[in-house]
Amino acid sequence: MTPEERKVYNKEYREKNKEKILEKIKEIRKEYNKTEQGKKSYRISNWKSYGVISDDFNSLYKYYLDCDKCEECFINLTTGKISATSKCLDHSHETGEFRNVVCFNCNIKRGR
Repeated sequence: MTPEERKVYNKEYREKNKEKILEKIKEIRKEYNKTEQGKKSYRISNWKSYGVISDDFNSLYKYYLDCDKCEECFINLTTGKISATSKCLDHSHETGEFRNVVCFNCNIKRGR
């Protein structure tokens, strides 16, 4: 099979098997998101979508992980389901600049 024929064949295969391919991609992503690298990538992508700006997201992520107390009220921070003590990355919505790691309650209070 020539390279051109291979391209045509691959394109036809992708068109015929779109759903099967998408399911496989979802499975791969689901497994990747369970890895440490996947969790890190997901978290940093969320920060970027919220407008956080940083020169070094890797250092910021490490700082975030290492922080176990709210830097505002000093309560122990939790992860997982959202609660009053959930860990949040606080940033300025005007500049995108990181301020500190706080609990959900302190993050909401700062927004008001």
